[in-house]
Amino acid sequence: MILARIVGTVVSTRKDARLEGKKLLIAKPISPEGADESGYLIAVDTVGSGTGETVLIVSGSSARNASECKDRPVDAAVIGIVDEVKLDALHEAELAASRKK
Repeated sequence: MILARIVGTVVSTRKDARLEGKKLLIAKPISPEGADESGYLIAVDTVGSGTGETVLIVSGSSARNASECKDRPVDAAVIGIVDEVKLDALHEAELAASRKK
């Protein structure tokens, strides 16, 4: 799974008929701390997410098995809206130490 933030939408008036009515979102992968990582993904929304929300994305065959994506040409799908990301104490300490450097 990929942790990401929704940063935009894609409008496509001509597309595969199996994608008609599906919302396409632009997602920016992020670290557990919320820092941007490289690249962007275009993902089909299956949960009603929107711009600015932190989401969980699956890709490849997992995306094609997501709700509303079965037998559709999908490589990435938003499957969850994240309420909170919490690292364990060890990883929080490592993060704090790296920020001090």
